[in-house]
Amino acid sequence: MTAHPITRRTLLAGLGAGALLALAACAPGGTQDNSAAGAGYISADGSFASWPPDERSEPIVLVGTTYGGEELDLTDWRGDVAVVNFWYAACPPCRAEAPDLKSIHEDYTSQGLRMLGVNPRDDVGTAQAFERTFEVPYPSLYDKDAGAVAAFEGLVPLRAMPTTIVLDRQGRVAARILGQFDPTILRGLIDDALAEEA
Repeated sequence: MTAHPITRRTLLAGLGAGALLALAACAPGGTQDNSAAGAGYISADGSFASWPPDERSEPIVLVGTTYGGEELDLTDWRGDVAVVNFWYAACPPCRAEAPDLKSIHEDYTSQGLRMLGVNPRDDVGTAQAFERTFEVPYPSLYDKDAGAVAAFEGLVPLRAMPTTIVLDRQGRVAARILGQFDPTILRGLIDDALAEEA
């Protein structure tokens, strides 16, 4: 799967909103901040990529257990666009983007968008405290065995937190943002995926 430029509409929306790549992330390849305030995360450029339908890989196969103890199977979401956000509680950019994710959930659920968090680091108590603090309205998988990271092999480096993936209606990766997202960019990528035919 090769990266493809995002649509003109999405790019113009993002440029109009301001900084496109001046974003922070807990991702490899940047400068590590080991201070207490930095919580050991690694900064990155917040880069993103999207792929046209004919260049997308096979649908993502992922089954896991949420922090609420329920089994979730992504194949049940086929027919809907999905956003999958990889996070952990002590990551500052993850905390910073939590309100935007909540807002996106509120604005897009009625249009057929589903959202899922994936957390490969935190125990149940830590993750649920984060979810209560930020009033997270969608489930997160407890990915202690990194099975979800493996399902997105090549797209989500294990230490890349946050990373946000947009899946098309067939469950294929349509776009990825590596690092804290610009809400305007993510909304544009979601709009593009929702506009596609199933």
